[in-house]
Amino acid sequence: MKRIGSLISIVFVSCFVLSSVVYAHCDTLDGPVIQDARIALEKSDVTPVLKWVKKEAEPEIQAAFNQALLERKSNKEAVDMKFFETLVRIHRTGEGADFRGLKPAGAVEPAVAKADEAIEKGSVDELAKKISDVVFNGIKERFEKVIETKKHMNESVEAGREYVAAYVEYVHYVEGIHNVASSGAAHHHEKSR
Repeated sequence: MKRIGSLISIVFVSCFVLSSVVYAHCDTLDGPVIQDARIALEKSDVTPVLKWVKKEAEPEIQAAFNQALLERKSNKEAVDMKFFETLVRIHRTGEGADFRGLKPAGAVEPAVAKADEAIEKGSVDELAKKISDVVFNGIKERFEKVIETKKHMNESVEAGREYVAAYVEYVHYVEGIHNVASSGAAHHHEKSR
C-alpha cells in the first residue's frame, strides 16, 4: 500500500512537472484546440486550427473544415462536434497519442489549470513554487521516515524490514522525480496498450 502511495505521489509530481497545455487538455471542450476551432468556424477561416496539426494533415483538416462550413446550417452543434473530434483526433495522432473522444469542459487536471494560469499571468513563479513545495515535502517526509527507521533497523528483522521499505520508497521517489525532471520531454502521452 505504501508503494502505491509512493507511485501516486511520483505520478502527481510527474504530471505537475511534465504537463503541457497540448497534452493535458487538447481533448477537452474548453481546451485550446477547441477554442481555436470555434473561432475558425465562426470566422469561416481554417487558419487558427492549422497550428494544431502537422503540415501533412492540413489537407484532411481543410476538407473536414469545408464540410463543416457546408453542413453547419442544418445542425450546427452536431456538425461542430464532428469537426472538433476530427481535429483533436488528427492533432493527437500527430503527437503520437491516442484519441479516446472529447472530454467535457472543466475536465482539466489542477496542475494543468495552474500551468495555463501561469501563461495567462505571464509568470511561472507561483507554479514553480507550488511544484517545488510538493517535491520538497515529498522528499522530506520520506527522508524523515528513513532516518527514524534507521535508528532501530538492527533491533529486529522486522525493524530492519521497516527501514528497508522506507529506504526503497525514499530512493524510488527521488529517482522518479529526478528522471521526470531531467527527461526534457515536452509532451508526455499515454500510448495504446
